[in-house]
Amino acid sequence: MPASASFDTLNNWVAAHPLLWGAVLIWSLAWKGFALWKAAERDQKYWFIALLILNTLGLLDIFYIYVIARKYKVEVVDDSK
Repeated sequence: MPASASFDTLNNWVAAHPLLWGAVLIWSLAWKGFALWKAAERDQKYWFIALLILNTLGLLDIFYIYVIARKYKVEVVDDSK
């Protein structure tokens, strides 16, 4: 299947299902944003890069949030004293 045929198929699907496409987009962006925030908060650069580059419709993001990020605690140290 040529690449142009793949894009035509995707364009036809998006045109036929705009609400579903929008829901998938919002779902994916919400999980990605939350996972990226958690990775940045924990200073996990490699996870941040992987989450930023890989688009898995939220699956890798959900795995990171509920499995990996739960292993680490963030401590706030007050150095103002």
